[in-house]
Amino acid sequence: MAKILVGLSGGVDSSVAAGLLVREGHEVVGAYMKNWINEENILGHCPWKEDIEDARAVADALGIEFRIVNLMKEYRERVVKYLLDGYTSGITPNPDCMCNREMKFGVFLDYALAAGFEFVATGHYARVDHSGAVSRVFRGMDPNKDQTYFLALMRQEQVKHALFPIGEMEKPRVRELAAEFSLPTASKKDSQGICFIGEVKMQDFLDNFVEERPGRIVNTDGKVLGEHRGLHLFTLGQRRGIGVASNTFKEAFVVVDKRGETNELVVAFDRPDSPLLYATECILSGLSFTGHEIPEARTIHAQPRYRTEAPLADFEPTGGGGARLVYHAPQRALTPGQICAFYDRDELLGGAIFERIAHPEHVLA
Repeated sequence: MAKILVGLSGGVDSSVAAGLLVREGHEVVGAYMKNWINEENILGHCPWKEDIEDARAVADALGIEFRIVNLMKEYRERVVKYLLDGYTSGITPNPDCMCNREMKFGVFLDYALAAGFEFVATGHYARVDHSGAVSRVFRGMDPNKDQTYFLALMRQEQVKHALFPIGEMEKPRVRELAAEFSLPTASKKDSQGICFIGEVKMQDFLDNFVEERPGRIVNTDGKVLGEHRGLHLFTLGQRRGIGVASNTFKEAFVVVDKRGETNELVVAFDRPDSPLLYATECILSGLSFTGHEIPEARTIHAQPRYRTEAPLADFEPTGGGGARLVYHAPQRALTPGQICAFYDRDELLGGAIFERIAHPEHVLA
């Protein structure tokens, strides 16, 4: 039996993860990661107090010790700064992927190991195999809930201390187990928000930290269609909330480019032939591998965003933590700053950050 620290978020998934480990006879302690307090008067619901109460109630129901681990300073330095720097520079960062690497399996794991725990367990829908010399991560059994995409930046030294107890089951079964364990979170709704910040809309969050810089909205021919409040409020491929009407039947504008040098937001009709909307080739940076590195060129499955397919692509390391990736078929709205997750069928190999995108009219040097 192992000594395991479970990250209790106050939700049903982490609650059941803890319950399963207790049922298996492990020495389990629950801990709430205190990463953020809504002290900045941010609009939106940030239910950290409720989550702590729910997490504590789960620990009491399971008869395990409960701790609150204050990581607010580290979260601000490692996740919030990364988020704000990214949006300020014009890219679209992914705080959830960074939170998993830098927080849950970063400083939180460091805390756990220093306290004598062997593993950190979370409520992620993913599977991990510790049977070999290298620990391996696989997609969760529930295809509708698989969260391995958000684990793509984890490293082997983190994976070997990770447990995902609910990864072998589907969400309805998790709810059933929560009721069987008599957990107070059995009927609690799933949260929707920014990592551990809570149910706060990204635009509301950014409004408090990034200064508005209005500019023109133009089409690909340069025609001015309207005005935006700031490029940081938009991402490539976005259709809603652009602020200009297409004035055509059943066609909508989509964001296809953000020109930082002129502060222009470029839109086009959401069609397969729209300039800048589709691409096959890109440059990746910040390569990270969950197990062995990919040492040479090969074909992989490369997932460009959450809840999409992982299409085939030719992967070629270029040195210095970078790689060139060429998809076998054009992909919609590949976005600088977002995470690309690498797979070999169901196995998560690692991931990287989209740095530059090559469109048909551009060639990457």
